[in-house]
Amino acid sequence: MVPVVQIVGYKNSGKTTLITRLVKIFNGMNLRVAVIKHDLHGFEADREGTDSFRFREAGAAAAAITSPWRTAVFEEQETPLAKLIEHFTEYELILVEGFKHETYPKMVLLRSAEDEPLIQELQQVIAIVQKGADFPANESGPRRFQRDEVEHMAEYIRQNWM
Repeated sequence: MVPVVQIVGYKNSGKTTLITRLVKIFNGMNLRVAVIKHDLHGFEADREGTDSFRFREAGAAAAAITSPWRTAVFEEQETPLAKLIEHFTEYELILVEGFKHETYPKMVLLRSAEDEPLIQELQQVIAIVQKGADFPANESGPRRFQRDEVEHMAEYIRQNWM
């Protein structure tokens, strides 16, 4: 089974930035990484005028498009994380942004000490990513990283979950 690590935190906590930095590091290790993002606010990945947009506009419940370089699937429903993960069985690692209440290992990003209660709400917290020195010392509990320690985070993931 492909290892899955979730990157979670409140809005504007730096989740996407951290994931893009981790992906670049793992690519440098010749590892193929898949990323799944949960968006509670809705999104538009397709654009007006494309064939796939026209299929959906005509009422297709789902549409897929593929080329030698890229594949996209559009469904008019939310897809459970477990089903999305099944699609990425040929990768070495799956990073998931969001889906806070799923039960995969999580790295929690904190914007400030005020976000600390989030840690208690979650299952499988393996690491805390913080900014600044206004946080408690790492005496027990999940491993703590400063935001700029991305190389160390990548190595921690590689050693413990891959």
